[in-house]
Amino acid sequence: MLHLELERAVFFSSTTLLMQTLQQAKAELKLKPALERLDRFDLLILDDMGYVKKSEQETSVLFELIAHRYEYRSLLITANQPFGDWDTLFPDKMMAVAAIDRVVHHATIIKIDGESYRATFARQKNTNLGSGGQSS
Repeated sequence: MLHLELERAVFFSSTTLLMQTLQQAKAELKLKPALERLDRFDLLILDDMGYVKKSEQETSVLFELIAHRYEYRSLLITANQPFGDWDTLFPDKMMAVAAIDRVVHHATIIKIDGESYRATFARQKNTNLGSGGQSS
């Protein structure tokens, strides 16, 4: 748990890891309590939403998480795909539309164009290695 200067409780997780955790809770018929435990966090950050296509089970709990937090708690999602491509992440196009609808309703959307930090770092590292520099 991370506390920001405003003393807000924040939870950060990869989307895949959190979806797997919630899938397990759902299989054990404990999804509602698992979602309610996440309510103690003012902000939930889901990282790498668009990294890989999600299974139907993952998107089901993802949608339930989005719907649960909708108009109640803050949700920050990082994704490498625009909303127009989310139907490729969700096996069910209607679920994708419903999830996007809830996410964007009160959202501040920040689009970042340009090379990623990781790609820039890798390029610089490879350049240093090629010029005889050492890497740690």
